Amino acid sequence: MRIPHSTRLLAALSALPLLAGCFASGGADDDTASAAKDGARLRVALAFPPAERLSPYGADATLLSRLGVTEGLTSLDANGAPAPALAQSWKRVDDRTWVFTLRDATFQDGTRVTPAAVAASLGHAGQAEPAPAALAGAALTAKADGATGVRITTTAADPVLPLRLTSPSLAILAPKAYDAKGAANPVGTATGPFEVTKLTGTTSATLDRFDDYWGGRAQAAGVDARFIADGTARANALRTGEVDVAEAIPVAQAATLDAATRKETATTRTTSLLLNTESGAFKNPALRAAARAAVDTATLAEGVYEGHADAGAGIYGPAVTWAAGKRTAPTGRTAPGKPAGAAVTLATYDNRPELPEAAQVLKQQLEKAGFKVKLEIREYSRLESDALAGKFDAFVLARNTLVDTGDPVAVLASDYTCDGGFNIAQLCDKKVDQAVKAAQGIADTGKRQDAAMAAETAILGTDAVVPLVHQRVITGVGKSVRGVLLDPYERTLVGTGTRR
Repeated sequence: MRIPHSTRLLAALSALPLLAGCFASGGADDDTASAAKDGARLRVALAFPPAERLSPYGADATLLSRLGVTEGLTSLDANGAPAPALAQSWKRVDDRTWVFTLRDATFQDGTRVTPAAVAASLGHAGQAEPAPAALAGAALTAKADGATGVRITTTAADPVLPLRLTSPSLAILAPKAYDAKGAANPVGTATGPFEVTKLTGTTSATLDRFDDYWGGRAQAAGVDARFIADGTARANALRTGEVDVAEAIPVAQAATLDAATRKETATTRTTSLLLNTESGAFKNPALRAAARAAVDTATLAEGVYEGHADAGAGIYGPAVTWAAGKRTAPTGRTAPGKPAGAAVTLATYDNRPELPEAAQVLKQQLEKAGFKVKLEIREYSRLESDALAGKFDAFVLARNTLVDTGDPVAVLASDYTCDGGFNIAQLCDKKVDQAVKAAQGIADTGKRQDAAMAAETAILGTDAVVPLVHQRVITGVGKSVRGVLLDPYERTLVGTGTRR
């Protein structure tokens, strides 16, 4: 039976609310008649530089999707349900088999988007190490099915596969994107409305309009992106007219922007304190419990975030509207122990400027409880590998819980299971793994939500994660700019209709 992209099975599952330095223009002729006809270039300030040379398999995946470079077989619509992208439709053949029908599309290198190319691209994603978060706890095999079809078979029943395939980390790239070792290079090989033509280290990227984009010609001639980790510098660049769009404006800078240029969006992002359960002081569950008891989340929400966030309630925040009514308090937690001067290293990154301030407040709270705390702050691309390797005792992370797939179970599998590819807490707990596995196999929407919340309860019971705040993000948008995509999932920013 054909399953349309508005399938009832998945719609309710993600029933979320709609929720410095000189910056030269990339187009010197923007003010000319030619530029007016062709569309001005957009100048965009981004908070996070590429951490993995624009590989779609890690943190850079959302950077690529936000700039309109990459796309997958499906996308998320405004309500969090799967919608057509490179696949114009799909059907479920049996519990483990789906067939996706491709639309007529072209890669940015001029080659056609064929079933064989799509199957190969998904195959490379499945072999990537570490595995993309969207594939945590899942494995799939893709092959061509006729002239326009791609048949995808999963090792176990996967009722949310169309939702999983919305992940930016499962972007489809041309065959030439992959080297002999399977590494992916999206420069000039993706399918989106904008093509990366130049990447200058971790400082800037130049994108030109891809005129053969299947979804229509973009209104902007291109995008000149700069990666500016300092939030104050991003805000200043917008205020002085050096950039047209600046993401992640610090709450401390929000009042300095004209109200017309300040756009606040409720998101599914939660900032959490992750505690290393594998080594160091927090290997002891009693000390994890002591850390959790020491944290005052209300102080963070009202003080550090100046009311632009809600105090942490769980892994899922209020933007996931169904979660609160299904949440139960963890039981059987280990009683807090006495830190007695236990030394811990607390790390975070400064791309989101509230995080260092939050870490400083946490340092004070933990020290008051009896810990001896060393604070380490770096730019994210210089921190991620050490965090994933478990080199810190504690880590403050801002994580969009639905960015990877739109499925609430996916973030649990990737971040908190033994085989999770983004498990900064190094958690490996049999009860947690069992709870997550049980949730992954459920197709019924309400029951899948119930199982996700049961898994959340099991995770919180380990004290491997202490939810701190649920964020709202502020985007700076120039008064002349139209069509910026303010997305609660933080996957999109620039699209075909974005212009100035």
